[in-house]
Amino acid sequence: MFKKKKEDEPFERVSDAAKGKRAGKVIGTIITVFLVFFLFGSSFYSLKENEYAVITTLGVPSVIEESGIHFKMPLIQRCVRVPKTINGFPIGYDPETDASIDSESFMITRDYNFVNVDFYVEYRVTDPVKYLYASENPVSILKNLTQSYIRDTIGLYDVDSVITTGKSEIQASIKEKIISRLDTEDIGIQLVNITIQDAEPPTTEVINAFKNVENAKQGKETSINKANQKRNEDIPAARASVDETLKTAQAQAEERINEAKGQTARLNELYNEYQKYPLITKQRMFYETMEEILPDMKVIIEKSDGTTQTMLPLESFTDFSGVDTGKSDASDSKSNTAASSGFAGTTETTKMPSAESTHADDSGTNED
Repeated sequence: MFKKKKEDEPFERVSDAAKGKRAGKVIGTIITVFLVFFLFGSSFYSLKENEYAVITTLGVPSVIEESGIHFKMPLIQRCVRVPKTINGFPIGYDPETDASIDSESFMITRDYNFVNVDFYVEYRVTDPVKYLYASENPVSILKNLTQSYIRDTIGLYDVDSVITTGKSEIQASIKEKIISRLDTEDIGIQLVNITIQDAEPPTTEVINAFKNVENAKQGKETSINKANQKRNEDIPAARASVDETLKTAQAQAEERINEAKGQTARLNELYNEYQKYPLITKQRMFYETMEEILPDMKVIIEKSDGTTQTMLPLESFTDFSGVDTGKSDASDSKSNTAASSGFAGTTETTKMPSAESTHADDSGTNED
């Protein structure tokens, strides 16, 4: 029995060795298949439109910009993707929690006031090779440069300008400085834009005070705009009034000039008539003048005893109506008596020339 077992031992050893060889072949085959798939899979890569591909062949980089599927030699070439799109990072606050980072946002202004200012920086890669190999971390360099120029620029402005009116000017100044510095450093990255997200004083009391100042400025602008609107409305109205007054004055001037010319022509004609018939012309002028003056003339009669009596109007001498005839006659007789006595004591009677004497004088003048 024991002899039989000793005789079977060589056969068992042979079968174990055969099994080990088979298992080794299977494992080797599996490893080979995995290596083949790995090498085959790593030989191709896909590139999007918004990406660069930097292929390094034995330490020599080259850039591929065309999108699609590309081939590279495994274990010899290495591919690094670099984005073409615009990227950005915040300064002064955490974009996830929106919490302020005082070490980045806390600054001092020209007038020795403190202010919290948050920025957002946008950049893009212009040279992927320099972006990867000219510096260790170009984004960190850009952030440090930006923080330095932000503090330097904020220190040139007072707190009022930083919070209210000077934001655009501050952004433009910082952007110009960073672009000039990046051109000098040449690290394959370009600044696109820098924006002030928020600027406020560090305490609530100061914030409220600045809000009041801002409201006052807005009220000032509103008042100025209203005043300008009122001026724009009043000036055309005043000009229209001036034009109307000038036209009225010109019309009146022309009317008076024409009237004066007419009177001058009439007087010239009258003077010509006067040169021909002086006495007749005088008398006619006298009669015409009396016709104009006497109807509205006040007649005051002074009596011999020094008292006066006003006769108003003059038509009462000749206007006899049928009403109260007796009273009218009595009053008229008294008036005539007073007039006769008054004129006898105080005035001289002027005798008007008759028509016959007028004709006689004219004939004598003509004979002369």
